[in-house]
Amino acid sequence: MQQDAVVKQGQEAVFPREELNFRVARARAALQAAGHDIMIVTGPENIFYLIGQQTPGYYTYQALLLPVDAEPVFIVRQLEMNNMIANSHVSDLEVYQDSADPVDVTVNLIKSRGWRNKRIAIDERGWFLPIAIYKALLENLGSLGNAAGVIESLRVIKSPLELEKLQQAASYVDAGMRAGLAAVKEGNSDNDFVAAMMGAAIAAGSEYVGMEPLASAGPRTGIPHGTWRRTTLRAGDPAFLEMAGCHDRYHAALMRSAWIGKPPAEALAMNNCCQEALQAALDAIKPGVTCEAVHNACQAIIDREGFTKNFKKRTGYSMGTSFAPDWGEGGILSFYTGVTRELEPGMVFHIPPALRRYGEFTVGVSETVVVTEDGCKQMGTIPRELTIVD
Repeated sequence: MQQDAVVKQGQEAVFPREELNFRVARARAALQAAGHDIMIVTGPENIFYLIGQQTPGYYTYQALLLPVDAEPVFIVRQLEMNNMIANSHVSDLEVYQDSADPVDVTVNLIKSRGWRNKRIAIDERGWFLPIAIYKALLENLGSLGNAAGVIESLRVIKSPLELEKLQQAASYVDAGMRAGLAAVKEGNSDNDFVAAMMGAAIAAGSEYVGMEPLASAGPRTGIPHGTWRRTTLRAGDPAFLEMAGCHDRYHAALMRSAWIGKPPAEALAMNNCCQEALQAALDAIKPGVTCEAVHNACQAIIDREGFTKNFKKRTGYSMGTSFAPDWGEGGILSFYTGVTRELEPGMVFHIPPALRRYGEFTVGVSETVVVTEDGCKQMGTIPRELTIVD
C-alpha cells in the first residue's frame, strides 16, 4: 500500500489504538473458540467496531480479514483508501481499483498469505454480503464456516468509552426532540417539525443517522414506521415523533407523542398504558434478569388494559454502533418472548412501547437506557407526558 503523504494514520480515529487492540484480541479468542482460523468480516458495524473504519461507501465491497494468529488486513476500494488510513490504525491494506473483481482480490490475498488451507469463516447473515459475492467466495475457496454472531456477541456490552459516546448521542436527541415538539402546532406540517428535529440535533452535534426519523402527522401517524409527507396539522390531530442522534456512529433514540387539542378517550387510555408499560419494563431491568422477563413485564400491562391486539412486537432492542438502514442493534439482542440472555451492566437498549389505531393515530413513549449494577439509567431528559397543544 502506498500512503498519501497528507493523510496521517489514525488522524480521525474515534477510539484509541489500545481499545481497538483489545476488541481484536477478544474477537480472535472468540473465533478460535468457535473453531475458525480466519474470519472475512464484511458488515460495516463489525468492521467499525474492530478497527474504526467508517464510511457511507460501504455499499461497495470492503472486507477485513481477521486471522487468529496474525495481524488483520483490510481490503478496500481505492476511493476509500485515505478514508481508511485516517480512521483506522490498521496499516496493512489491499487496495483494489473499480475495474477489479473484489472476489478475485480476496481469494488471491488469501492464497498469497498462505491461508488457503486455513479454516475460513464468514458471517452468512451479513446485511451487506451479496449472494453473488458469497457464492463466488464459496466456489473459489471450497468451503466457508459460518461466524454469524461471533463479533456481535462482543458488541452487546459497551465499554466506558462507548457509553460516553451513547450519552453524547442522547444529548443530541434531547435537543432534536425538544425542538420537534415545539414545532408541533396547528398550521405546521410534519415536514416542519421533522426539519426542526433534525436541524436542532445536527446543530447540537449529531452526525448522519442510521435511519430517518419516524415522524408523521394526522391520520398518517397510525401507520407503523410512517414518515413525514407534507401533512398539515389541524385541530384535533395527533403527531408522532421518533428519532435518533449519532455520535461517532453510536446511536440513542427517543419517541414522544403530541396532540393538537383534546385527544379522544381511547388515545388517552392507550397513551397512559404505554407510559405504565414503559415504566414496568424499566423497573424490571437489572443484571441477571432475562430479556424475556423485561418484555413480559411490559406485555403484562398492555394485556391488563386490553390492548393485546394492538401490540404485536418486541418491547425493545440493543443500541450501539449502527449504519443505515437501521439505528439500532436489534439483530443482536431484543426484549422479546424466548430471548433468555441475561442482562449485564453496560448493555444499552431502546424501549419504545407504542399503541395505534391503524390509519387514525399512534401514541407511544420510549427511553434509551443503560443497564447498571442495580437497575438501569435513562440517557434522555425529555418529559414523557403526552404533549397537548392548545
